[in-house]
Amino acid sequence: MTNKQVSTIPAQVEVRGGRVHNLKNIDVDIPLHKFVAISGLSGSGKSSLAMGILYEEGSRRYLEALSTYTRRRIKLGAQAEVTCVKHIPSALALRQRPSIPSERATVGTMSEMFNVIRLIFSRLGSPVCPNGHRLKPSLTIAEAMSKSGEEMGRLTCPVCGVQFSAYSAEDFAFNSAGACDNCQGTGKVRQIDESKLIGDPTLTLAEGAVAAWHLPGRNFMPNVAEQAGVRIDVPYKDLTDKEKDFVLNGPAKKFKMDFRSGTGRVFHDFNALYENAHEAVLRSAQTSKSERSQKRISEFFSYSTCPVCHGTRLKPELLKQEAGGLNIAQVTDLTLGELSGWKKAVLKTLPDDMLTMAGSLFKEFDDNLRPLLELGLDYLTLSRNGNTLSTGELQRIQLARTLRTQTTGVLYILDEPSIGLHPDNIKGLLGVFHELVAQGNSLVVVDHNVDIIREADWIIEIGPGSGEEGGQVLNSGSPQTIAADPNSNIGPYLNGTAKLLARTRQPVPAKKSINFTVADYYNIKKITGQLPVGRLSAITGFSGAGKTSLILDSLVPAITDQATGRPLPKQVKSLTTPLKNVVSVDAAPIGKTTRSTVATYTSIMNNLRKLFAAQPLAKERHYTASYFSYNNKQGACPTCGGTGVVTLDIQFLPDMQQTCPSCEGARYRQEIQEVKWHGYSIVDLLKLDVRTALGVFTSEPKIEHELQLLDEVGLAYLHLGESTPSLSGGEAQRLKLVKHLNRRQSTTLFVFDEPTIGLHPLDVKTLLGVMQQLLDRGATILTITHDLNLIVNADYLMDLGPRGGKNGGRVVATGTPQELVKKPTSLTTQYLADYVHRFE
Repeated sequence: MTNKQVSTIPAQVEVRGGRVHNLKNIDVDIPLHKFVAISGLSGSGKSSLAMGILYEEGSRRYLEALSTYTRRRIKLGAQAEVTCVKHIPSALALRQRPSIPSERATVGTMSEMFNVIRLIFSRLGSPVCPNGHRLKPSLTIAEAMSKSGEEMGRLTCPVCGVQFSAYSAEDFAFNSAGACDNCQGTGKVRQIDESKLIGDPTLTLAEGAVAAWHLPGRNFMPNVAEQAGVRIDVPYKDLTDKEKDFVLNGPAKKFKMDFRSGTGRVFHDFNALYENAHEAVLRSAQTSKSERSQKRISEFFSYSTCPVCHGTRLKPELLKQEAGGLNIAQVTDLTLGELSGWKKAVLKTLPDDMLTMAGSLFKEFDDNLRPLLELGLDYLTLSRNGNTLSTGELQRIQLARTLRTQTTGVLYILDEPSIGLHPDNIKGLLGVFHELVAQGNSLVVVDHNVDIIREADWIIEIGPGSGEEGGQVLNSGSPQTIAADPNSNIGPYLNGTAKLLARTRQPVPAKKSINFTVADYYNIKKITGQLPVGRLSAITGFSGAGKTSLILDSLVPAITDQATGRPLPKQVKSLTTPLKNVVSVDAAPIGKTTRSTVATYTSIMNNLRKLFAAQPLAKERHYTASYFSYNNKQGACPTCGGTGVVTLDIQFLPDMQQTCPSCEGARYRQEIQEVKWHGYSIVDLLKLDVRTALGVFTSEPKIEHELQLLDEVGLAYLHLGESTPSLSGGEAQRLKLVKHLNRRQSTTLFVFDEPTIGLHPLDVKTLLGVMQQLLDRGATILTITHDLNLIVNADYLMDLGPRGGKNGGRVVATGTPQELVKKPTSLTTQYLADYVHRFE
């Protein structure tokens, strides 16, 4: 390549006039073939730049190069709101929240390791003939498996001479031919959980004691039971055994009765078919089609290991074949870190003439395994259900699969890849980043982890604030340049001048505590613990150490079950606590459509509708409160149906959305907008941000109070009509907490699972301020986290480990952060001590 050619190769992506979401017509250059980090407060516009412009344009332009026939079968992204993007490569993205896999997905199938292992078993394994004679691995077996049609896998037993067909790679697939006939390859069978049928035995049937009769179409069953002679005005626990048996198992029989429908219409001599509690659940499961209903119905079932395949998912006969002395189920129960040992065992069983072929298979095996180990997933087993993995684990499996392809010339865009990662995993993640760049790719990472940002070649800082206060390029340069800039938000965390403490930590122990013992659950052997009530406690530990199993799967349901009189989960051996309620708070988006807004999620919209319905013009026109909802046909613009936009189908081009030409995005009919309150229409008010609205509603205490709460949680920049699905994770999280700031919470436990996802260190301080408001109202807070900024602000720390998987499931450190920093005894507390020392 000549010097002239080198000088003409683009060195950066040029973005001009970026206007996606809150971006303010920004111009920015992103270096190519470098590791670029994008930093900024939650809601500042980072993802708008990375995903909304770079990914949308990079992927769309690549797809537009395909044929029209192909493009019509692929969902194309919308064209980004940007004046110009030059020199952008084809783009791939790993999103912040990967979709949750189905129950059929395992670590093995998701990582594609299982595909290679199935091939190894079919080519290098030891088949067993119908008479029980084991054949040693041989080239003859491998060649037979490579044939097609009826000849595929045809073998002759050298001992008894019987001819038989050996198992192919496809036969070992539990999602195909190899699925256990009893459980259809899921490894589990479901049955009704008797303890879930009766919701509250202290209630009468008329009061709703039978939870199964709360399912749609069963609300009149207590009246049918009364016709059969069961008392419905006596608490369920006081019914006779015969009456209880009828409720649970009574025959499907018709009873004549007067029946009042939901609309108030009365049917005399109605033939009502009785459905006992069991049948109500079973028939609902058979007839219900909506995902929401099925999720509700699934709560009545418990899942147990399939008695035929014993959880292996495979037909039992497949387990006779071995490779390296293990059957395929035993191999999938190994951790990823143990698979290299199995590889060596397989190679030892092979004759010399098979080693070349084995080398080829195991090269694919190693190429799949290596990035998984580099990303710290060595503790996972191949048989682990995909839907039990954390967001961080799912994302790392995606990343490992991407790395394995060894592409070049691609723009990789990663949104919060540090989610769910223990500080010890960051080093491996950074190694993967540098390898992607070394392969000739460009990498853009949206993240808040200081160690990741510090390692970048280039930093782009979006800000200065969130929402309308953000959307500008605040800084752009090397980590050293950003660290030295006094106007940078991330700079103090890079140069060690930031103040870590954002709240005054309370002394421990508290007056009351949660005392519990959890045993024999996944990798938890036995944990007896004590957590302070009325304090902020951080539950930490290596990925896979058992944090979710201990808190979300055990302690949380146990507190709920104890408060409602239900038996504790089997793994919870003991529990004493003064707490009665549990509120789980995550950063998942609020709502699925633009119809959900800040005003509708809070009580503001309902109060606005009542306010406008009380105006003279509204009364004159007989406009009730329903007329002031854009979700009702009385008030919604007839052209867009109250969404404010219309979607145009342009055949093989991406669907295009444009502002509704009738209402110009206002959502309402014109006549509704003619009703005014203090000179404002309802549309005018929905356009206001919280800060401005506070000055408008001083005479309306209900609305003003709600606005004050939004201001207190740091959301004063949001507009009342802003769509909630478009909010960042941190914004959604704080909005969910607003409704809990109205009352005392002395008997409530708030559980935050990875609450700092998508949060800048300064946002973590804001979140801690909101948590302090909950604590001031008497709440108890548990947070499962890896974020050192949050951990250092906790009152109490419980660290699980020492590593993940089989090497986890134990409490390795407890105490206050200030105590543990002085004498770190675990991996987490060592990283915490190192982090704190940087800022001293």
